Amino acid sequence: MSIDNVAPLPGRQQDILRRALSEKVVRIKDLAAEFGVHEMTVRRDLDALCEQGKLLRVHGGAQLLDKTSEELSQSMRAAQNVDAKERIARAALLLIQDGDTVALDASTTSLALARLLPARKVQVIACSLDAANVLSAAGVPFLMVGGNFHAPARSFVGAFFTDTISRLHPDLVFFSAKAYTFETGFTDPHLPEVGAKRALIASGSSVVALLDSSKVGRRALATIAGHADINTLITDADLPAELLSQLDEADIQVIVAP
Repeated sequence: MSIDNVAPLPGRQQDILRRALSEKVVRIKDLAAEFGVHEMTVRRDLDALCEQGKLLRVHGGAQLLDKTSEELSQSMRAAQNVDAKERIARAALLLIQDGDTVALDASTTSLALARLLPARKVQVIACSLDAANVLSAAGVPFLMVGGNFHAPARSFVGAFFTDTISRLHPDLVFFSAKAYTFETGFTDPHLPEVGAKRALIASGSSVVALLDSSKVGRRALATIAGHADINTLITDADLPAELLSQLDEADIQVIVAP
């Protein structure tokens, strides 16, 4: 079952899946009240989702299957700020020269960049299944860095990953983060991802942060990278003047994607 299967669902069924993603178990009575429909209508929705292998019926409602949780989480993440991510990816492509070795983290912004790489003659280090699939389909040469599979991001983490990436030396590393402030740097709430991203960033000759503006001014649990770790920041909108001044003092190039 592909994450692409989530999109064509009727609107109410998508809403039910999103509700189940946060609550794990959804109740027929609650859903009927929320959507303003008869309980029989909700039962039909749940039956349809169960037939598609997304939910499992339980007494009085249904629960989300673990596999569906992973797929839906990734699908929703990929659908956020799509235009901004594509603009950032196009700006990032301009930094890449033929012959470069390029490393991509498991972010959806890096995935947008992966889709553009057939325009360059490059070798790619891929850290996610989704990037590997895109590169393979496009015929772009790539190296897959494995490790423990981290399902929510469809990425690889852990000691095997960090040891392997430490032995590689890409020309350019592209990464994203869940949040950013000048005080905390680039942060992420998922600790397995934090360790993997830190190792990836340390491996590169030049490091480029891909950060849509919705993440600026927010902070998450753990720091992926500080300002001494990166060379360039690409975003999709003008940053506050004070922050631009701070980044300039930190000798970080800022590119606003057109």
